[in-house]
Amino acid sequence: MSSKKLSRRQFLVGCSSAIAAMAGARLTSLAFANPGESGAYNEDILVVVFLRGGWDAMNVVMPVSGEDRGHYEAARSELQVPVSGEGAAIHLDNQFGMHPAMAPLYDLYTNKNLAIVQAAGLTSDTRSHFDAMQYIELGTPGQKSATTGWITRHLESAPNLPPSILLPALSAGNSQTMSLLGSYETVAMDSPGDFSFTGDWYYKDLQRAALRNLYQGDSWLFQAGIQTLDAVDLIESANPGDYTPANGAVYPGGSFGSNLQTIAQMIKLDVGLRVATIDLGGWDTHEGQGDGSEGYFADLLANLSQGMAALYTDLDTGGASSYTSRMTMVVISEFGRRLRENANHGTDHGHGSTMLVLGGQVNGGQLYGDWPGLGVDQLYDRADLAVSTDYRRILSEILISRLGNSNLDYVFPGYQGYQPMGLVRSIDEPPPILNQKIYLPGVMRQVEP
Repeated sequence: MSSKKLSRRQFLVGCSSAIAAMAGARLTSLAFANPGESGAYNEDILVVVFLRGGWDAMNVVMPVSGEDRGHYEAARSELQVPVSGEGAAIHLDNQFGMHPAMAPLYDLYTNKNLAIVQAAGLTSDTRSHFDAMQYIELGTPGQKSATTGWITRHLESAPNLPPSILLPALSAGNSQTMSLLGSYETVAMDSPGDFSFTGDWYYKDLQRAALRNLYQGDSWLFQAGIQTLDAVDLIESANPGDYTPANGAVYPGGSFGSNLQTIAQMIKLDVGLRVATIDLGGWDTHEGQGDGSEGYFADLLANLSQGMAALYTDLDTGGASSYTSRMTMVVISEFGRRLRENANHGTDHGHGSTMLVLGGQVNGGQLYGDWPGLGVDQLYDRADLAVSTDYRRILSEILISRLGNSNLDYVFPGYQGYQPMGLVRSIDEPPPILNQKIYLPGVMRQVEP
């Protein structure tokens, strides 16, 4: 057996390379937790999907009858989704329908795992992407001075989390979202397979041991170093590169599907994940949106819907201990778009939007929120769908009822008058009779508080 001589400098460089790799995964001053640590702690998981660009909520869920259908058709001669025939809207009730590209979510809706909140969003008067996204993610509409995001403040104030969590927060992708601004507990990760020790191949075990010896001590820095190595060891030992989604789940191709699969993997590794964020961009459809129910916008909706359905299917292990019973996913965009189409077969920046809430503890199968109407005098600025439900009301209910955090004054400073909508079941309620598993096919200006 041949030997290989490695100088002290080369050895330390290899160790430094490993540390740099972990820093690249945004493992800085993480607070860690023991796998499977439970007891009286809340183990629910919040997944936040942010649709960057402002999605056209009027073609996500649209009126299919009555006066508002007439207003919708008059404003959208080219972009309107038909009520019958090829490409027809999926009727949710007698008044509203869902874009047919969202068909992968329809079974989840009828099985009461998906709720839709209409006319929801940001109450601040802005049509700037950057301002609107910042207001929503900081949780401080109209103010940009906050130094932490709303999810960071949730993690700081939640009274029912373990004193240490191995991996409390994940940004699925290569950057940390603003909602987690100020959090040193967040890992930004494209794939669990990339979350590994990358020292010199020949002396890797010795380098691991050397790093552990370097981090012997009682300070937070020493503890974080050892716990970082523990996290890397645990994730590597699970062989995350050899992952097969459960129940025949098929994630869509591209970064959105792979990032959702990363979230599923990290949930199943039981490393204490409590919050995950993921972005899906491309919703700024000023032109070429696609006529009727076809085209670019339909492709975006299909990608979103297939990904959400795949994640739910992958996590649906059955029984009261199913991961889906612990997960609540919320889908939000910075604003909706104008009711009237523009001359470029697109839509311009609007106001009111639609939010989706998915999970095993969601009171789904229905539309929530007061519908303000599409008459000219009912529209915001006589142009846009009005906001009748503050987005913070929806997030607050999830925080209180599922995550057990009622510190709204801290998470959403300045927000007042919260009232539950009944979107999700409380953690104190007995679990419902679970629905059958869903398997994906192989192809496929007064704001109410």
